[in-house]
Amino acid sequence: MNDRYDAGAAGYGADQYELVGYDEYGQPVYRQVQTQQQTYDPYTQQHQQGYGYDPYAQQGQQQGQQPPPAYDYGTAGQPAPDYGSYDPYGTATHQGGAAQGAPHDPYGQTAAGTTTGRQPRGAEQTAHIPQQAGPDHDREAPAEPQREYHTEQFAFIEEPDANSEDVIDWLKFTENRTERREEARRRARGRIVALVVVLALVAAGGVGYLWYAGKLPGLSSEDSKAGTATAAGAQKRDVIVVHLHDTKGGGTSTALLVDNTTTERGTTVLVPNSLALTSDDGTTTTLAKSVEDDGSDGTRDALDTVLGTDIEGTWRLDTPYLQNLVDLVGNIDVDTDAEVPDPAAKKKGEAPLVNKGRDQTLSGKMAVAYATYRAPGEAQNAQLERFGQVMQGILRKMSSDPQAATTTIQTLAQILDPSLTDKDLGTFLAGLSDLAKGGDVKTDLLPVQNDGTLSAQASARVVKNVLGGTAKSPDKDAAVSVSVQNATGVKDNTEKARVVLLNGGFTFLEGGTGTARTTSQVVYADAADKANAAEVAKTLGLSAGSVTKGKTSGSADVSVVLGQDYKPSSG
Repeated sequence: MNDRYDAGAAGYGADQYELVGYDEYGQPVYRQVQTQQQTYDPYTQQHQQGYGYDPYAQQGQQQGQQPPPAYDYGTAGQPAPDYGSYDPYGTATHQGGAAQGAPHDPYGQTAAGTTTGRQPRGAEQTAHIPQQAGPDHDREAPAEPQREYHTEQFAFIEEPDANSEDVIDWLKFTENRTERREEARRRARGRIVALVVVLALVAAGGVGYLWYAGKLPGLSSEDSKAGTATAAGAQKRDVIVVHLHDTKGGGTSTALLVDNTTTERGTTVLVPNSLALTSDDGTTTTLAKSVEDDGSDGTRDALDTVLGTDIEGTWRLDTPYLQNLVDLVGNIDVDTDAEVPDPAAKKKGEAPLVNKGRDQTLSGKMAVAYATYRAPGEAQNAQLERFGQVMQGILRKMSSDPQAATTTIQTLAQILDPSLTDKDLGTFLAGLSDLAKGGDVKTDLLPVQNDGTLSAQASARVVKNVLGGTAKSPDKDAAVSVSVQNATGVKDNTEKARVVLLNGGFTFLEGGTGTARTTSQVVYADAADKANAAEVAKTLGLSAGSVTKGKTSGSADVSVVLGQDYKPSSG
């Protein structure tokens, strides 16, 4: 602290000083006053020890003693002598043992009437307190002789804290990190919004393209409805019917090849042999029976009547011509669903002619075997679908050039229906081939009910949307449905009975396999079906005594149980 030197130290005549003012620096200025008696000094013991440190000492000294000069810090330009007392600042100097110095009196105040019996140092002798802030002019020194400090005696300096920079840096780091996180969140939200917009644009563009190309589900050629840009009935289609004749195993397979020039899509419609048709004489028959009996013209007209279509021509494709066609186009690739045994195999267990698997390459002979194969107990639709796969493979390998396709047809040297020339067939197949190579040709199975009729709801998707026609099946009782259960112990007898019944104009229903029995039985439930049951027995080569009245299975008009007395060769 800034304590001044006590001029009344022990060993010297102590004079009393009084405050007379402040200098130009705000430091207090004192002057000596004469005192007659010694006053009580609580710090006397300290003075007797050789030094005194009392900034407010008020004790008197005896007259005639020479007190030491006031402690001056160089304000008057003269150094203060050292009398061995305490010098807190080390500013006193010794000059020949005599105290020399003139006090600095900027205000011209003198200590009038003060006599000490010593040589004065000038007008007056003062004491100066260094580095002490000056108090107010109206403030006087405290009366009590005790050490007391006031705020005006101190000078506070704000020193920089070493940790303050760290705190500032940490605040900046925290603020920057928060801003970076917020900026990252904003960028992430911006990216998400941009991604959603891009996906929406891509989806809209894809939907627009599908709509323009006619491939949009619900608006395509297959699913278009009334009220769309082009209704199903107003679309332009070219349709021909193909009959595959198995010259070795017997039986036929039928498909409709459709080229929709409006939507630029093609379809192969597979038609089951059980489809009920109306023959030329007005009687009800099946598709299989119509192909055998009525030929191409009669069958085509019957199909037009039932399906409401306009078939332009009939392509009769016998199995030898199918084999040549596949060889001409350079084999075909098919995803086969069954192993086909080799008809020329002499022993069981030999390698199959056609293996089961994806992307199987089929030659002409293999294609014919696969297109006509039907496993024991399998429905006719399974074989029909294999025929459709072979036709798809041929369309993909056929040339898309009309002239080249026509040349391929002419090379077959087959006799075509007069309504369909080589050029017409070649041009038609070239157009479908171009669609098939682009994946725009599909295969559909015409849904035929057990009684051979077409359900309006079930056939609307194919008859209306694909063919652009209207189903007009004969009356329900026009075709007699026959359910056959094989109890002969020979699996192939079911297929043989099916072929015979279909050729006889009946609708065949699969009844499964039963326990072997010796005699066959033909059952009818309604008396009106007694004649039909007798006709079924005659067609299968069974005796008239096998016909009986009873309960039929399912929706069949007549139920047949084949026993061991059934001889397929007699049918």
